[in-house]
Formats: sequence, structure tokens, C-alpha cells
Amino acid sequence: MRGKIIRSLAGFYDVYCYEDGLEYRCRARGIFRKDKFRPLVGDEAEFTVTHAKDMEGSLDGIEKRKNFLVRPPVANIDQALVVFALASPDPNLFLLDRFLVRMEKAGIPAIILFNKEDLVTEEEVREYERIYRGSGCRVLTSCVRDGIGVKEVLELMRGRTTVLAGPSGVGKSSLTNILCPEAEMEVGEVSRKTERGKQTTRHAELFAIGSDTFFLDTPGFSSLFLEDLKPEEVRRYFREFREHEGQCRYEDCMHISEPDCEIKRAVEAGEISRERYENYVRMVSELREVKRY
Repeated sequence: MRGKIIRSLAGFYDVYCYEDGLEYRCRARGIFRKDKFRPLVGDEAEFTVTHAKDMEGSLDGIEKRKNFLVRPPVANIDQALVVFALASPDPNLFLLDRFLVRMEKAGIPAIILFNKEDLVTEEEVREYERIYRGSGCRVLTSCVRDGIGVKEVLELMRGRTTVLAGPSGVGKSSLTNILCPEAEMEVGEVSRKTERGKQTTRHAELFAIGSDTFFLDTPGFSSLFLEDLKPEEVRRYFREFREHEGQCRYEDCMHISEPDCEIKRAVEAGEISRERYENYVRMVSELREVKRY
């Protein structure tokens, strides 16, 4: 049978079966240990049902991954939905841009959802949309508390596996509860599909909200390191830079202190968001500082 690994706990893998929509707890065959291969949440799996009554099975094989993330450890993500509040708390655009760079490097399309639109003016909303107009990301606004914008989010998630991320306090938990009420169950409550209690320990876990629609909720984050990037690589992951690349005086221009830089000219002309550019400079500076030590 075929399915998707949605949860990994203590050497067992819970697999959502595409054929019947049920979850089976599987143990990986010895060949995985022999090959030193670790299945990940999000992997497309082949499994055999060993005890139908107890919903147990054996994990037989894993299909080739199209991508994977290290933090959280998850495979085959179709897109990222990154949620930030427009106010309370104010959006940390540097953190947002670091996340976008991380997704761009992984080849995962990102959607930006600015929540709590009821707390700001329409002019402020338009300003944030302007900043990210050239980022290559679709920008949505919402008031999840009142259900505004949720339908559009659901439509964009349909038929895909989405990683949901964002700092604490932005409305991510409220959105998660709307998407899948079971996601926030406490120990002692029982899943209707598996009759098993949920763990409260935070771990990578996919939630099925349809036969082909999954999402992964990640814990709130306050920092996102880019330590595996070299300073000269960062420019590749700012989409708005691309149409201007190759037009600077120097072929290896870093777009910071060099003369006759097309990127800096585009920033001054308003063709590239100044906020995004300044975050780019800050990222490069941070990575150079790390490299020194």
C-alpha cells in the first residue's frame, strides 16, 4: 500500500494511507538500518499491513525525495506558508527575509500571510505589499480570528503539502485549529481515526486535511540561522535582484560598497524595495562576521 509518513515517534512511523484515509503505525524494515537511511516525516512510503485490527504495518520502501529540510526534519514540501502579524507583535521583516532566503535555497515556494489586518490601516497593508512585490512570493492578508482570508489560504493549500511557520503570537495556532481541530489535542484525548492519544511533545508532524492535502505546523521561532550559506551566495536568493544581475561594473559585485552597482541604482530608483535590500546587506554582514570566527 502507498501512503505518506505523517509522524515519527520512538522508532515507529505513522503512515497516512492514500487508499482508505486511515493511519497505520509502522516499524521500518531492517534494510533501512543496514543502509543507514532514516525515513522522514513527509516521505512517500510503501508499506504492508501486518495487523489490520491494530492498524499496524511494516515500512517497506521510500520514494525518491524532491526536497527536504533539516529544521524541522521533513521531506517533500510543496510550499511554505509563513505567517506574520501586521501588529501586536509588529512584523520582524529581517526574520521574515531570512526565512524566505532559507526557502528559496531549498527550492520551496513561499506564500506570505500577514495576519491581524484589522489592527492596521489600509495604507499600512499596502506598504507591506509594496515591500514584497518583487520577492517572488504571493502576499495575502487576513484576520484569522474573524475567519477573514482563511478560505483563500485553504484553496492555496489544496492538493499540496505545506509547511506552516512564523513567530509566536501571530495567529498561527488559531489558523492551525481552523485547518485541523485535532492538531492541538492534549494528552488523554483520542484521535478519531486511530483511537490513539496524542503526544504534547513538539515534533515534526503532518496533519491531513484531505486525501491529498497536508500541512506541517512548526513551533514559533525567534531566530533562523543561515550558517550554511556563504556571504557571496545570499544575493542569489533575492528574486528582485535577478533582472539586474550582470549589469554591474564588476562581475562579482556584492551590491554593497562597489561603485557602478546596478542593484544599488535600482534601490535608489524604487525598483527594488529598500527594506529588502537593507536586510540583504545585514545578512551578508552577519555571515561575514561568523566567517571571521
